Amino acid sequence: MRAGVALSRLSSSTFQFGNLNQFPTIYKPNLLQLSSFSRSSNPSNINLSKKKLFHTVSSAMASSFMPEQARVPPAIELPTPPVTKFKIALCQLSVTEDKERNISHARKAIEEAAEKGVDLVLLPEIWNSPYSNDSFPIYAEDIDSGGDASPSTAMLSEVAHRLQITIVGGSIPERSGGRLYNTCCVFGKDGKLRAKHRKLHLFDIDIPGQITFKESKTLTAGENPTIVDTDVGRIGIGICYDIRFEELAMLYAARGAHLLCYPGAFNMTTGPLHWELLQRARATDNQVCYRRLI
Repeated sequence: MRAGVALSRLSSSTFQFGNLNQFPTIYKPNLLQLSSFSRSSNPSNINLSKKKLFHTVSSAMASSFMPEQARVPPAIELPTPPVTKFKIALCQLSVTEDKERNISHARKAIEEAAEKGVDLVLLPEIWNSPYSNDSFPIYAEDIDSGGDASPSTAMLSEVAHRLQITIVGGSIPERSGGRLYNTCCVFGKDGKLRAKHRKLHLFDIDIPGQITFKESKTLTAGENPTIVDTDVGRIGIGICYDIRFEELAMLYAARGAHLLCYPGAFNMTTGPLHWELLQRARATDNQVCYRRLI
């Protein structure tokens, strides 16, 4: 596996839809209680009543349909980026079967980056464990419990606070509720966990004679997109294969993300063919999304 982190920097804009739980209502016709329609014994009255009902429906739809809103979603002012210029460090880590060594190596890489004046550090996907279905259950951590139950995230929290930097912590195998997830944690300068993203799209591949791997054999897919406000701006988070899906990136752009981060550990069969191409595609998608919103 080759470690990688994809970044898409989004241009500034003046509009967004709102937060993730408040999608705009572009068209919502009035509801009619059709059950209140009463039939008359007179056939002519029935026809007349039907005509009145249809006219009411047509009028309701016409009055509630606003073409200007169908073309342009409601505008909400975007947040102003807290900084206009900052340094980013992308840490490439060689992973071994020694978990303590992996954590120590990641700590050292972050510290070296901080010495160079960076504001944001990104780690790769599954940096504390070999990338295999056999390893995920062994190296998985209980992130919510923290402390000794999650030494990897405990290190990230401590380093972020001590060095006063924002960390997008790649991803590690997470154990929660009897399931395993591929999870990215984001820590602020105060060392607090700002967000936790579980990989939405699991990577299952079977190319005869080259590569066969099914993440879904052990991992469970996440259910929610993740966008987080940090000291360097609003960040949309994806993990590796999440980058294949333009809808996620466009959603983040519509929600006012200044930066998209995709920690990855791509294979050497499809990775070299797709990784850079997909980064360019997602950046292009988001430029188009912004132009549509303005």
